[in-house]
Amino acid sequence: MRAAIDRTKTFGTVVLMSSLLVSRSVQVNARPEVIFNLLADPSRHHEIDGSGTVVGAAPSAPTRLALGSSFSMSMRQGMPYRITNTVIEFVEDRVVAWRHFGGHTWRYQLDPLEDGTQTLVTETFDGTVSRFPPALLLMGAPKRNATGIEATLKRLADRFA
Repeated sequence: MRAAIDRTKTFGTVVLMSSLLVSRSVQVNARPEVIFNLLADPSRHHEIDGSGTVVGAAPSAPTRLALGSSFSMSMRQGMPYRITNTVIEFVEDRVVAWRHFGGHTWRYQLDPLEDGTQTLVTETFDGTVSRFPPALLLMGAPKRNATGIEATLKRLADRFA
């Protein structure tokens, strides 16, 4: 187990921390459990991916995620590659989050709205927990991920419009 690092001291600035945390929300015309079923099935992630990098789940991926489950995704960013993720948060119909070897996380939070038929979906990229946060800044990950998150959330909202 890796020791926790106070990254604000390690890298000397709170600005670094805030720029590595990218979060966007959208109101979706569907109940949380309907949206969650889509997010909890890695074979369907390419259907809503707005980054253009998710090709599909590896054949060995589970059909339903759970806390601690691992799943590999076929990706393409310039060239094809495969990445294995581990689910680190899982609250049925509310939260699912995963990370890969780089340590940074992707998280979806679903908050039902008062009418019961709509959901506020928040997607977050958290690079503050990365193994080496400055590399993410050098690669332009925060800006690129913000664009990808916005496109993903639009695709998700459009899917249930």
